[in-house]
Amino acid sequence: MAQVRNKQVILKDYVSGFPKESDMNIIESIITLKLPQGSNDVLLKNLYLSCDPFMRNLMNKPQGAPINPLAYTPQSVIAGFGVSKVLESGHPDYKEGDLVWGFCKWEEYSLVPSSQILFKIEHTDVPLSYYTGILGMPGITAYAGFFELGSPKKGETVFVSAASGAVGQLVGQFAKLTGCYVVGSAGSKEKVDLLKNKFGFDGGFNYKEEPDLDAALKRHFPEGIDIYFENVGGKTLDAVLLNMRVHGRIPACGMISQYNLTQPEAVTNLAHIIYKRIRMEGFNSADFFHLNPKLLEFVLPHIRDGKIVYVEDITEGLENGPAALIGLYSGRNVGKQVVVVARE
Repeated sequence: MAQVRNKQVILKDYVSGFPKESDMNIIESIITLKLPQGSNDVLLKNLYLSCDPFMRNLMNKPQGAPINPLAYTPQSVIAGFGVSKVLESGHPDYKEGDLVWGFCKWEEYSLVPSSQILFKIEHTDVPLSYYTGILGMPGITAYAGFFELGSPKKGETVFVSAASGAVGQLVGQFAKLTGCYVVGSAGSKEKVDLLKNKFGFDGGFNYKEEPDLDAALKRHFPEGIDIYFENVGGKTLDAVLLNMRVHGRIPACGMISQYNLTQPEAVTNLAHIIYKRIRMEGFNSADFFHLNPKLLEFVLPHIRDGKIVYVEDITEGLENGPAALIGLYSGRNVGKQVVVVARE
């Protein structure tokens, strides 16, 4: 029976404030690459792991109810979305050699309940790593948030924060395909150049160089904003509320500016939700996983003919995973952050 070393990323203890690489440890355990007798679990070799902002919230000490069932506990292996290859399966839906996408631990090999596998990967003519991004959770987030909650109409104005990230770069391109005017904010000149030159945004600005966000938005949206795709929160949301149009929509999927603060920032312009009859709705991608077939049907042809592009920031090696994950919170990544555990 094959026993192999299994490299793993462990959370040392609950985190408060900004996470550090030293909050995680790389350890090696031993795993038997054989399903236990009668098990209907699935034995996986993990290939690509997704670094996502929400993982920061899973590092917090649980406060009150409800406790997130995915939350990490000290001295346990962290987990997130990833692409894996089935080595052995006790479940009829999966067989050896299948490629799957789901919620997996940050380790080389995993034994998981089949319920953690979200779907089998059928299309392999596009990079497998895309299933951590455009064809996975961030893709569903962008698709559902923009189309289902944003209800875009041709000619409307769209603002996207964290616009060069895993979700934002897609929302901008979906907006252009719908015939909207779209502007994004990002945290460096390099990222703003990507928005305009690679993703086809109509405009973009570096929020770190804008002393007055309200003025920056008025410059780009003299007539106001119909749809704000919310990834950031805080001061950006406050300025956007002043610039929304009547009956504007704000799909909110993230507030990365707030995750590492011990005291969240106040938002002072909320009354504009009433004055302008704005609909702001928070959502979780998991609410929309059932739309995955629609997402694939929509984006795959556009990827194949080059109408949608996707930028990834690839980190090689599980041991470099903690640094890649921590980098998200200072905006070090350019595009979707992926960790390669193994290529096959």
